[in-house]
Amino acid sequence: MSMLEAAHENDIELEGACEGSLACSTCHVIVMDVNYYNKLEDPTDEENDMLDLAFGLTETSRLGCQIVAKPELDGIRLALPAATRNFAVDGFVPKPH
Repeated sequence: MSMLEAAHENDIELEGACEGSLACSTCHVIVMDVNYYNKLEDPTDEENDMLDLAFGLTETSRLGCQIVAKPELDGIRLALPAATRNFAVDGFVPKPH
């Protein structure tokens, strides 16, 4: 189970507009302890591309849909940024290249 799924099951407001398909950054979370951050697998290029769009990016930012619960992450603490960027509802209109 991902942190996004766990948040939804526990009524924690973590948006996840793309439903975990790596097409947005609305499930951006901040891992509060670098030791836990270092236990995570490295983010993929696709995750890094989405994180580049995230509000309030930090050195320990990840997408909640990409953090999968496992025993070694027991005790991990995550913070939610003050805002998210959801281009689908924030009025973003793509422009042709």
